[in-house]
Formats: sequence, C-alpha cells, structure tokens
Amino acid sequence: QADDHFNTVLYTGSASSPNAITGVGFQPDWVWIKKRSATVSHAIFDSSRGVTADGATNKAIGSDRTDAEGNGNGGLSVFGSDGFTLVDGSSGSYPRSLVNDATTYVSWNWKANGGTTVTNDASATGIGSIDSVFQANTTAGFSIVTYTGNSTAGATVRHGLTVAPEMVIVKSRTSAHNWVVYHKGQGVDKYIELNLSTASQAQGSYNMFNSTAPTSSVFTIGSLVNTNTDKNYIAYCFHPVEGYSKFGSYTGNGSADGTFVALNFRPSWIIFKRTDSANSWLMLDNQRDTDNPVHKFLHANETAAEDTSNDQDVDFTSNGFKIRNANARNNASGGSYIYMAFAESPFKYANAR
Repeated sequence: QADDHFNTVLYTGSASSPNAITGVGFQPDWVWIKKRSATVSHAIFDSSRGVTADGATNKAIGSDRTDAEGNGNGGLSVFGSDGFTLVDGSSGSYPRSLVNDATTYVSWNWKANGGTTVTNDASATGIGSIDSVFQANTTAGFSIVTYTGNSTAGATVRHGLTVAPEMVIVKSRTSAHNWVVYHKGQGVDKYIELNLSTASQAQGSYNMFNSTAPTSSVFTIGSLVNTNTDKNYIAYCFHPVEGYSKFGSYTGNGSADGTFVALNFRPSWIIFKRTDSANSWLMLDNQRDTDNPVHKFLHANETAAEDTSNDQDVDFTSNGFKIRNANARNNASGGSYIYMAFAESPFKYANAR
C-alpha cells in the first residue's frame, strides 16, 4: 500500500511543548513540515541526522533557506511508531513556531529504514569513492545518505538503492549554500536549486553532479561546495516504483484544458517546477484538497502561507494529473516542467475523485 511508505498528515499546533503528532501510519524517517496559515520557513528533519533534545539546537533544514543545519532552538525530538513529537526551544524564531502556535500545519512523511543505517567503507566494499552512511527503503525507492566531501570532481557516493535514482536532492549540513537537485527530466547536463525559483542551470564550471547520471549503486558529484568540499552533506535519493512514485517531465500547452500527465496511479502528493524560466516550486496534496480541482499550493522555495487562488488548478485523476489552467507556473505554452509524484492508490485500484 502506498500509504505504508508515504503519507500526508494535517495537524494543529498545541501551543505547548512537547506536541505529539500521530496518524502517519508508520514510523517516518523523513518529515517535511510547513505552517499553512502564515509566513514561516519550511522545516525538514530526518532520522539519519537525528533528533533534537528539548531546548537544544535543532536539526531542521529549511527548503526555502540556505542555512546550515540547526538554525534556532526547538524541533523534532522523537520519530515515533505512528508519527513524531515536536519540542519548543528557549530562543530563536525557526522552527519554534512548529509547536509554539495553535494554528494549522501540514507534514509530509516518508519511510526509509526506521533510522537503521548502513556505513559504506568505500575502500573496503569497492562501491563509491567517498565513504557514506545510508538508510534505504528499496521497496519504495527512497534513501537518505550522509557523507563528507573530498573536493574531487567525479567522486561517487553509494546511495543504498538497487535501481538508479531519477532525483537526488543535496544540501550542505555545515555551511550556508543552496540546495541542488539532479532530476532525470532535465538531463545530466543541468541542475536546479530547491530553495530558489530560478530556471535549470547548465552544469558547466559549477559541475554539481559532474554531468553524470546516477547508477544503481552510486551518484556522482562535482567539486564545488554545494555537493563536494570538506563539508558534511545530506542527500535524499529517489527512483520510481510502479504504482507508487514517478519522476518525470512534461510540456505545458498554455490552455485551461491543460496538459495531462499519466502516472499509472492516483496521486496523493506532487511537486512541480518549471525548468526553462524562473517560477516557484509548487507543492500540492490530497489532504489539504480532498476533491478536484486541487488548488491549495505551498511553495518549497518560499516562506509564504498556503496559496488558495484558483489560477493554478490541477485535477488528480485515477491514473495521473491534468492541469486546468494556463498559469506559467505549471502550464505555460511550450514551458518545460519537472515533477515528483507519490501515489494514493495504483491505477488498478483507483477511482476517479
């Protein structure tokens, strides 16, 4: 079942600490939280980097920020069997508001390997040229990888999956630099930044992923600070699983009768990004919008509250999604887009909304 590996949970802050959030349905390993009702940064936690003690420096990384790991106090203190627990901090504005406000939030939750990691000694295993620590969910095509760079272009990092990832998201944990994303839909010669609205960039001298596609055992990095200097890094790696996830691209048609994208499942969560010009990342799910059209957007690269305008409407169908607008953010005529999508139900068992 798709919701054994990914699930969206809505909650209201308790205005007290600790605040236990349940209903995920499994022990999450990657938790992405955003306040819906106000302007505040995203907060991303994972069980590989660990948890935060009450009042201690947090482990949050914001998808809209360049900061190193741990800006402010408070954060996620427990990855529980059915959710997670949030604690407040004594100072700092981010991410204290995750538990400090009795208002609405959304959390997107992925399962990796229950926090159990594998250490890859590259010289001993012969896999990769940099040591890495990973926890992988090979059933669902998702792994969390930590590594320390060596400033060598063409270095390789073991990701723990058995199929080549089609999307890799990398962030420096110890320095303030942009997030960088490899996505198969934009090709090996380009990268894009999660915290910015900018279009895809040519690898060129920046060489984030060394213009090299991942393999079934490793992904390749360049020699710049975003992916590979003497810093500590976190990487989230994904490959598609039939009936559960897909990572692809499409071309907009600039019409309210917009492009249809076949997924072979009814989606529960999608993130889009236009790659040929500057537009924000768009995030939508089946919990904040329970029927069509889906139009409650959040933006991975922005602090903005939930956008409920209807000029970016999308229908979730039994076997994919269909754009219902001519907005440049997701359906400009001739515009190029990439997406990451996860399932509510495989097409074989899915009904129309």
